[in-house]
Amino acid sequence: MTPPRDLKKQLRSAALARRDALDAGWRAEVGQQLAAHAVAVAPAPGGVVSGFWPMRSEMDVRPLMSTLDARGARIALPAILDKTTIVFREYLPGAPMVDMGFGTMGPDEEAPVLDPDVMLVPLAAFDARGHRIGYGAGYYDRAIARLKAKGRTPRLIGIAFDCQEVEHVPDEEHDQPLSEILTETGLRRFDGA
Repeated sequence: MTPPRDLKKQLRSAALARRDALDAGWRAEVGQQLAAHAVAVAPAPGGVVSGFWPMRSEMDVRPLMSTLDARGARIALPAILDKTTIVFREYLPGAPMVDMGFGTMGPDEEAPVLDPDVMLVPLAAFDARGHRIGYGAGYYDRAIARLKAKGRTPRLIGIAFDCQEVEHVPDEEHDQPLSEILTETGLRRFDGA
């Protein structure tokens, strides 16, 4: 029997290959269309939404983040502190951005750290139960676990293309399932979330 970590690696590779094969122009259009879901994903006024600066062929959530900002949400982006830890620093348009590695950008160390109410979660693959496969480093699972340990329960919305859905993501004890997924076909809530 293949260990869960190896199965996840195989599923990740196949899902990312499907995502990479999508037309770049179409991916950009879909990113623009995500902004139409701002009302459905917005926290209460003044609430914090963590987004992410897209890398490689990820869905571009910047138009959605801009719309949420215009609706009164505070926006945060992940900042990598070390090989195991990310925090979410406030993002303000025009503020200094620094290379976070992995081809992504984030606010510099002067930006305040915020605890998200809503997290837009990047991923490599997901299943119909809301289980996700990230990029293998576990940053988001640990960050979500830390928030929960502080008594925070952020709304977890995966961001992906439909082609990234797989039949079954192997469960591991540290995995943090999503409550919802936002793809080009809309926002859907997972059973049991």
